[in-house]
Amino acid sequence: MTARTRPRPAAPPEVRVDGPWCQRWRERRQSWRHRSEGGFDAAGYRVEALEEGPAKRFVVTHHYSGTYPAAARRYGLWNRTGALVGVAVFGVPASNRVLTNVFPDLEPVVESLECSRFVLLDGPGNEESWFLARCFDQLAARGVRGVVSFADPVPRRTASGAVVCPGHVGTIYQATNAIYTGRGTARTVIVLPDGTTLHARAIQKVRRQERGHLYVEQRLCALGAPPPRAFEPPAAWLTDALATIGADRLRHRGCHRYCHVLGATRRARAQVRVRLAPATFPKQVDHLPAQLRETDW
Repeated sequence: MTARTRPRPAAPPEVRVDGPWCQRWRERRQSWRHRSEGGFDAAGYRVEALEEGPAKRFVVTHHYSGTYPAAARRYGLWNRTGALVGVAVFGVPASNRVLTNVFPDLEPVVESLECSRFVLLDGPGNEESWFLARCFDQLAARGVRGVVSFADPVPRRTASGAVVCPGHVGTIYQATNAIYTGRGTARTVIVLPDGTTLHARAIQKVRRQERGHLYVEQRLCALGAPPPRAFEPPAAWLTDALATIGADRLRHRGCHRYCHVLGATRRARAQVRVRLAPATFPKQVDHLPAQLRETDW
């Protein structure tokens, strides 16, 4: 069977680390490339720092989450035609403990960062690890010694039942020799009708009317929530808005957590202490859970 006639997986949860398929995204839709369809030629690509504007547009357009995080460093992958085909965002987590729990001796957001978005368009296989390695080289040159990454193993679906994300076990991190440190904190997440999630930090922004609350409110209004009324308590509006659009609460066992230790030499990497003990790589995503409708937010 040739590469042209080989059937591509329709919506597998995720392939084996040593398997022949590579996942790609375009306009928040996944696709799969077989390695035999064309090898990766590093000479045809370049990696450079990327400005906030184009990074945000690319991530919001193509990443399944449809959202953009607080970013500290952004890197783009360009092909030989000059087209931007990949973006990696290393950002600021909701709490510094996300970083210090793993790298207790590193200054958070200065010497350690979270890899919060990593998305590539459809292209040749095997370019993920090369792109990530080049990002790590540039981060290390700026004094970053540790990177924490999370892979969400819970599938996401829309209100109509369409799966928008099959769930991830962290294939790329396993393939790049990351240290797996188990799952993050178990929690309940709010799933919106379009399959995206509303994070606890976004909810806090609305309730406290902090910077960024307008973006969250506009996002909910675009899904059918009524606009906030004058003098209406923000918490009350949020409760009504989520109930109106039919948001669901989903029990989440925690994302898979990985860490990469950066440094030009083995000795430099050995000096970085990882607090958490390594665990066995996960191989299966979580089962698609029932999303429980609740009215008390």
